[in-house]
Amino acid sequence: MVLMKMKFPFEKRMKLAQGLWLLSWMATLAGALTFTLGCFLKTELRRRAEVMDNTEIHAVPNTLMIVGLASLGINYFAGRMCQDALDAGRFPRWKTFLQPYWGVSLFFTLLMLTTVIMSYAMKGNLEWSLKIGLKNGIRFYKDTDTPGRCFQKQTIDRLQMEFQCCGNTDFKDWFEVQWISNRYLDFSSKEVKDRVKSNVDGRYLFDGVPFSCCNPSSPRPCIQDRLTNNSAHYNYEHQTEELNIYIRGCREALVNYYMGLMNTIGAAVLSIFLVQSSVLVSLRYLQTAMEAVAGQENTEIETEGYLLEKGVKETIMEYVTPVLVFLQLNEVGSEDAEAGETPAK
Repeated sequence: MVLMKMKFPFEKRMKLAQGLWLLSWMATLAGALTFTLGCFLKTELRRRAEVMDNTEIHAVPNTLMIVGLASLGINYFAGRMCQDALDAGRFPRWKTFLQPYWGVSLFFTLLMLTTVIMSYAMKGNLEWSLKIGLKNGIRFYKDTDTPGRCFQKQTIDRLQMEFQCCGNTDFKDWFEVQWISNRYLDFSSKEVKDRVKSNVDGRYLFDGVPFSCCNPSSPRPCIQDRLTNNSAHYNYEHQTEELNIYIRGCREALVNYYMGLMNTIGAAVLSIFLVQSSVLVSLRYLQTAMEAVAGQENTEIETEGYLLEKGVKETIMEYVTPVLVFLQLNEVGSEDAEAGETPAK
């Protein structure tokens, strides 16, 4: 059963070819934009690689770059076919090329749609990666003399100032780690000795945060240590007063930033997907309408174009069956090879 059949007089075929040529070049530019968006997102993720526990989130920009490059090739050939469609004698040379072209085009167009879905669905993975990465970053903050960790303090400080955040979940995360190196602690001081002895692991813990947590918008000079001790500061009540440090955790700030970025990119790529789909649908109509002209003396006759010559299920099976046969043959070949290597008893 032919799906979505339409009649195409000569003038309509020419207008379709001309309009599709223009649309294919628009889609080519859109493919370049997709690649650029992938590169931008990849760069932004790599900038914060030190506070991320894994790189699974990089699947989104990597796929965007692959799809963008593939889109350039797909739409370049679409434009060439549109040019040849203006001359009925040149279009038939594309006949053997079209079947693999459709397979590749549909694969990458669906992959583009998958990327859009991934950009919205990766929030949980991103949040978990940042949770572990920031936890380690705060833990290694003091290790400025340790190879491989010497820039961790600078990374965390810059991060907290840029995103106006403090800690992993909130500023109290700094209370649970020793973030001041022993080389900067005066162990002859009674206060230092008492704090170290009061901790089971011998760590120097106190209710303070690094300078990068200070909020410059606060009218009061920054209070960054003894935050929970009201008597340590004049006219201070930590439970009721708005603290002059950043309250929001860096995980929340980074998740909001990256998800906002990916949601915007996802919306842009979805628009590009619609343009790409329009190119493929129009090209399919043009192909089927031009095939009816082949071998005709009068090339200006009215022809019919359609999306699918058979039903959706039959068309899918037509493409899937050769792949399944190929896989079965490989499986049988592997079993025969294994049987041949087994020594006779």
